[in-house]
Amino acid sequence: MLKYIAKRFGQIFILFYVFLALLFLLLDLQPGDISQQFVGNPNIPPEAKEIMVRQLGLDQPKIVQLGNHLWNYSFGMDMGVSWSSYPREVSDILFSALPRTVFLFLTATVMSFWLGFYTGKLVAWRRGTFIEKSAMVTSIFFWTVFYPWFAILMLWFFASQLGWFPIGKFISVEKWIGAPYAADDVFMLMLGTIALVTLVYGVARYVIDRSSDDPQTRRNFHRLALWSLAGIAGAFWAFSARRTYAGDILWHTFVPVLTLTLVNFAGTTLLTRSSMLETLREDYILTARAKGVPERTIRDRHAARNAMLPVTTSLVLQLAVVIAGGVITEQIFSWPGLGRALLGAITAEDIPVAMGALALIGILSLLAHLVADITYAFLDPRIRVQG
Repeated sequence: MLKYIAKRFGQIFILFYVFLALLFLLLDLQPGDISQQFVGNPNIPPEAKEIMVRQLGLDQPKIVQLGNHLWNYSFGMDMGVSWSSYPREVSDILFSALPRTVFLFLTATVMSFWLGFYTGKLVAWRRGTFIEKSAMVTSIFFWTVFYPWFAILMLWFFASQLGWFPIGKFISVEKWIGAPYAADDVFMLMLGTIALVTLVYGVARYVIDRSSDDPQTRRNFHRLALWSLAGIAGAFWAFSARRTYAGDILWHTFVPVLTLTLVNFAGTTLLTRSSMLETLREDYILTARAKGVPERTIRDRHAARNAMLPVTTSLVLQLAVVIAGGVITEQIFSWPGLGRALLGAITAEDIPVAMGALALIGILSLLAHLVADITYAFLDPRIRVQG
């Protein structure tokens, strides 16, 4: 297994540098000279123009510029300085926006995957019933809906008409005036809490699965561990002085997360149903029934586990699409994340920020593929042998 993971790491490492080189070349091939944004001012003396060109490194051969570009990304992710927010560094701009994007889209992706997989499994098991028909109509609607229109509709309904949630943004500014905490610090603490709970729960599941062979006992202990950790985390925030500010952030997060979840769960539902129907026709399902295996065990441990393989692959593609589509989501909901930073950089022709944002999106997509490959290997041991 370690050899398989190491091989995938090597492939992703090489692919990332190819991606960076292509980004640089595509930028260099575009018409015009990006240096004219700064040295094209006729009021700047020629000597000052030459100094600015040298400082930007634009007087060097293209192969040297490419080498410097790759070198800077290799050590410390040195992305340079923003042109529109000079002298602020690109890494400072992007890494302050990245956690917001990761939180928004990772939460929506996990929720949509869980909801879609459970719904698809249920409707495939109850084929021909009213539940299947209503779930299919709902899934097809969300799968084919025009996303920008639907996002605006959700914002109009929940924020403008009902007034339950704010109209976009990350925080309510009036609540944070004079606050003893910075919004980013509270947000990072929230992310840290989620990461810690996830890690401890994963370890607990591993220990439980190693300690018991009874499926029902494992499920009961899984639920106990999950609810215990959720209760501890909830108690921590309930008695924390930051709870009001954390609640404000979650209040702003609800509508965009709900919108992304509804749109993305539909594809998982349809794919899970199709995969489950194929799996239920396999001979080992008939054999399990003939041996008297309980129907719930056949559905969850035999059919659903094997049906998850193509769904996992779809999850990777969905992650890449969702991250890339963050520009639309973050712009509609005024969410200050990576997608909005990329759009602002393109509008202002801030090339370093745009390059850095695209590079980070590439990294997130590659990491998503790596996680999916490892998950796939755990679900199907044959992959480890072939890999």
